[in-house]
Amino acid sequence: MSDRQLRIFSLNCWGLKFIAKDRDERIRAIAAALAASQHDVICLQEIWVFADFERVRDAAAGRLPHSKFFYSGALGAGLAILSHFPIVATAVHPYSLNGAPMDVGAGDWFVGKAAATATILHPILGLVQIFNTHLFAKGGEDGPEYNRAHRLVNAWEFAKLARQAAELGRHVIAAGDFNSIPTTLPMEVIRAHAGLLDAWAVTHPNPAAGAATPQEALARFGVTADSPLNTYSAAKPLDSHARAHWGKRLDYVLYRQPVRAGPHPRLRATQCRVALTEIVPGCAFSYSDHFGLEATLAIEDPTQEDALAAPAEPTEVSEVAVAAFLQALGACYSFARERARKELTGFVLCLVLVVALAIGSSWLPHSWINPIFIIFTVFVSWAGTTLLYEGFLYGQWECNALMNVIEELEIYKKGLDLQRRHSQSLSRSA
Repeated sequence: MSDRQLRIFSLNCWGLKFIAKDRDERIRAIAAALAASQHDVICLQEIWVFADFERVRDAAAGRLPHSKFFYSGALGAGLAILSHFPIVATAVHPYSLNGAPMDVGAGDWFVGKAAATATILHPILGLVQIFNTHLFAKGGEDGPEYNRAHRLVNAWEFAKLARQAAELGRHVIAAGDFNSIPTTLPMEVIRAHAGLLDAWAVTHPNPAAGAATPQEALARFGVTADSPLNTYSAAKPLDSHARAHWGKRLDYVLYRQPVRAGPHPRLRATQCRVALTEIVPGCAFSYSDHFGLEATLAIEDPTQEDALAAPAEPTEVSEVAVAAFLQALGACYSFARERARKELTGFVLCLVLVVALAIGSSWLPHSWINPIFIIFTVFVSWAGTTLLYEGFLYGQWECNALMNVIEELEIYKKGLDLQRRHSQSLSRSA
């Protein structure tokens, strides 16, 4: 492999223990495929079982001897990074909002969705900060934006982390399952505020409109999820966007240059393709419910213009996007307050009912009713405790987290306005 390029690979492994179908066979196949590859950095999502990570790590150790499995939440973040180059620092940043503890089916709250990062030491680029993430899943693309407010909060927090890394003078590479198609508000915030370039968009600048077949959708639009070519989504009920585009592009490899004065090597995406689209050899199923994404980033020497140029000005989120962001978070805040109020009302009703049951148990006409009363009392007590926890503890948690981001964005919006006025003032004085 040339030392003048970086090959990045990202895959959502769908490694839910007891839930994901054919997990053991698929992880074994993923490990074999990655062991035979020539990637420099691999970012894996939904690899929650440590033994599965060990299997992949050990298989790929010849090419990728450095690795990190990240812990977060009650069940783990499901994130891992493998690298050909030495890892000199790591961190994991759990997102402040990850769904609700009552939403057991989605499970985001229990796993603690996060941004994982590993800083690698590259012989030409120096320190490169690798980000791997999996954003909040629930909400899809349909319905009001406040349904996806938690994912918006994730996107804002991720963008701040990536921007800060670049401001430290590091090249930044970010990969993962962002659970958002390219045209949505979370991806706009990430691209603009973090200044990240989308490797797929750079290498496919003018895709032809529409795709006649699912195969064309992979090549033109980088579809990685909900494709009819994937055995796990072929019979899945899909939303209107997935049906119209033969799937969705939810997985990304993003990158940016450091904020650094003077000349420095630059990254440029030269190739990006959807990978692991075939069936697992000898089986009748796909490697995962997502396809993988592979990007090649060329390392280019600085030019004379780079030597004379000042550090690039950071890009900013548009005021229209900020306004839409604030509207979505405000609607979610109102919804969260109302839901917490209802849950606390339910707690009070359960408390009253428990007292009534305790008093009424003295007048039971038959002894055989007593066990039924006990079981019902235990159930009502459990329901009341859960509603108290959900309505008060989690309700306050969610509202406070939303308010933090709302106030950050309001200050950010005010700053954009002040910068615009300052620029206009300088223009008039000139």
